[in-house]
Amino acid sequence: MKKYTLAVLSILALFFASCKASKSAGNADDLFGTTWELEYISGPRIAFEGLYPNKKPQITFDQKEKQVYGNNGCNGYRAPYTLNSNLLTFGEPGPATLMFCDGGGEQQFLQQMKKITSYEIDKDGKLNLIQGDVPMMRFKKVAKQ
Repeated sequence: MKKYTLAVLSILALFFASCKASKSAGNADDLFGTTWELEYISGPRIAFEGLYPNKKPQITFDQKEKQVYGNNGCNGYRAPYTLNSNLLTFGEPGPATLMFCDGGGEQQFLQQMKKITSYEIDKDGKLNLIQGDVPMMRFKKVAKQ
């Protein structure tokens, strides 16, 4: 009887631990109050450092205004977003600064944003922006607001 009780308690503990881990991986509150810096982007045939030779793109979610803003590796940008659970989409970017930059990563970044359908924050605290089932961009935390 002791072995049976111990087995049931062990299974319940594993179940609750896995529920807690998956909940924190998709917690929308983790998106806010943080500036995220791009460390991976899917698609281009140019090396990441070649796309962003001077500055890596950053994104910050403004919960109150329902906007994201940041730098796309060259120019500043701002765009509306829609968030429902872990489903995430971005609207058209608004006014941006108009500097000329090397690398071509600016357009790649903005085009990928338009394709995003959801997000997840993985166990390492990285923000993954996903199209369908495929992570298209991965960000790391660089600053707390």
